[in-house]
Amino acid sequence: MTTSTRTLLTDEPASALLGTLAEQGATGALSTESGIVYLAAGHVVHVESAVTPDLGDLLTHSGALAPDGWWEAIDQAGRRCRVGRQLVDSGHLAAGALELCHLGALFDAAYFVLAHDGPALRFRSGAAHWLGAVRPVPVDTVLRESRRRRELLHRIWPEPAVDRAPLARVSGPDAADLPARRGRTLAQVDGVRTAAQIATALACRTFHTLVELRRLAAAGLVAPVAPLASVPSPAPAPAPASAPATVSAEPGPTPRPAPPDEPDTALLRRLLHALEAL
Repeated sequence: MTTSTRTLLTDEPASALLGTLAEQGATGALSTESGIVYLAAGHVVHVESAVTPDLGDLLTHSGALAPDGWWEAIDQAGRRCRVGRQLVDSGHLAAGALELCHLGALFDAAYFVLAHDGPALRFRSGAAHWLGAVRPVPVDTVLRESRRRRELLHRIWPEPAVDRAPLARVSGPDAADLPARRGRTLAQVDGVRTAAQIATALACRTFHTLVELRRLAAAGLVAPVAPLASVPSPAPAPAPASAPATVSAEPGPTPRPAPPDEPDTALLRRLLHALEAL
């Protein structure tokens, strides 16, 4: 990314500051505790979050792009912030495929960055992402889509810990006859992986993995792994002979090749067409 020329420190809510920056037509990077939103002329051009697979993971793990093609584009165009353009111009990826995948990655990351609408930490004016602008998105569209996703997930299962914590299977409920995608998702729950790591293993977008994981949680099939308490252990006592283990941390099978993710592609296409009409 380019070096910023000015840094604004702030504790204003991220959504409010994004609205202000959009009105100002600002260019730069807005950082929060959960990620970074990149703006160009007041539009969102990229969003990064440590808890979602990045665009390269989605493209290469799904088979849409060979890893060598991804790294070649970064080597050749990263310093010029034109990696997306390089992928298309070199013939590695069709423009439409890049735009759809990028929109999915952008909205996935924006959900986490804006999920709790915490304070923005700083805005670095002039900063640019090495990917470059693929399909700029109005700030209002990003905020509205993030809110829609948050409300949908809450209706499925209202406990947000499922989104970030390592997840484990819960013994007892019958997991037979699950839909194919939900069954593949459950197979990757091993007591260690988070939703983002499961999404990466399946080459799926994080939001659609979250939908399946929250449905599994609502069905009593998965639960967040409780963090270990840092307190002195009491003297050991004999466990009741009938005490069942409620959470299984047995690793799932090695990821098998799955068909390319077909999440809310219709929604992304509608968003793409709406953006083209602006």
